[in-house]
Amino acid sequence: MPHDHSDHEHPHSLLPSNPALRVKALETILVAKGLVDPAAMEAILDTYEHKVGPHLGAAVVARVWTDPAFRTRLLADATAAVAELGISGRQGEHVVAVENTPETHNMVVCTLCSCYPWPLLGIPPGWYKSDAYRARAVREPRKILAEFGVTLPEGQKVRVWDSTAEVRYLVVPMRPEGTEGMDAAALAALVTRDSMIGTGLPERPR
Repeated sequence: MPHDHSDHEHPHSLLPSNPALRVKALETILVAKGLVDPAAMEAILDTYEHKVGPHLGAAVVARVWTDPAFRTRLLADATAAVAELGISGRQGEHVVAVENTPETHNMVVCTLCSCYPWPLLGIPPGWYKSDAYRARAVREPRKILAEFGVTLPEGQKVRVWDSTAEVRYLVVPMRPEGTEGMDAAALAALVTRDSMIGTGLPERPR
């Protein structure tokens, strides 16, 4: 997604370009100013690096693909269904699952800010928060999908869901062909973060 402004217009352009170095620099500044407790910062970073993230959402999708009863429960009440797998937390209190079909491809945006199911997908990517994506996803979803490398069949419609502070969405992508006999762990490895936002598709089995 194109940026709305060049980097030199922002104070954060003075930070290192490497994401890991940027995080460390910000952490150092916040700790030095006494704004955060180092132990609390480490706990937060550890949570979002190792305990939550797209791998949890992928496990949910793989369970849907292999367990029809779970699929029914997820589509009826996603918050309760993911809690069965021990997934819950702030920014994930009210989750709705929408399932892709040959007739409909679902795509999620937050037009007001960047509401996102953190417990399932981790920290939202930069492009999800960008003004360009938020403005264009509703107006020209097929063009946005094409920029992400997703070309849909002519007869498959696109439905765009606007995430809010009250409701966050999880896209359940269609199970790829040629995955018969694969177990849940192998299936989960095919599920990408973008496929659960709707801006991508699952990987094909090798």
